[in-house]
Amino acid sequence: MAIKIGLTGGIGSGKSVVSHLLKTMGIPVYIADDESKRITSTDSLIKQQLINLLGQGVYINGVLNKNLLAAYIFSDAEHAKIVNEIIHPRVKEDFVKWVDKNSKYPVVAIESAILIEAGFTDEVDIVAMVYAPMDLRLQRLALRDSSSSKEQILKRIQSQMDDEKKKALADIIIVNDEQIPVIPQVVELVKSSQQ
Repeated sequence: MAIKIGLTGGIGSGKSVVSHLLKTMGIPVYIADDESKRITSTDSLIKQQLINLLGQGVYINGVLNKNLLAAYIFSDAEHAKIVNEIIHPRVKEDFVKWVDKNSKYPVVAIESAILIEAGFTDEVDIVAMVYAPMDLRLQRLALRDSSSSKEQILKRIQSQMDDEKKKALADIIIVNDEQIPVIPQVVELVKSSQQ
C-alpha cells in the first residue's frame, strides 16, 4: 500500500514546484485542480447538478463556462461550499481509484490547494503545506495572471483557508520563500514519509 502525501498551500505558494520535484523523484502526483476540471467537464451527474444550480449557461456547447462558475464561486464563500459539495465527492472517488492504479509505487501524492477544506485529509497519510509569504504570492500571481487585478487576486486568496490555520493542520511545512532551498525540504518530506 502506497504512502499518500497530501500537498496543499495557498494559491501562489509554489505547490506546482513541489509537485514537479516529486514527479522528478519518480513519485506520481494527482493534480486535483486538473482532475477536477476534467471530471466537471465529463461527469453527467456534476453537469446536471451545476445546470440545476446555475442554469443552462454554465455549459456552452457542452464546455464548462469557467467565467460564470468562477464568478458564482468567488462572489460568496457559501457559493464555493455549494459547488465543492457537488464536485469534491466525485474527485475523491477518482483519487481513490487513481491511488489503487498506482499502488505499485511506495509513495504517491495529491496536490490540492483546498485539500483540507475539501475533506481529503482522511485520504492521505501526511499533509504537507507549501508556504510562501503573502507579498511573494501576490508577485507570483500578478506575473502568472496579468489579466486579473490585485483585488481579484486578493479575493481568490481570501476565498481559501488562512495560512496560519492550514499550518496548524499540516504535518510538515515546506517553505518556498526564495530564501530557503526547496529541494532539501522535499527530499526530507519523501524520506520522512517512508519511515
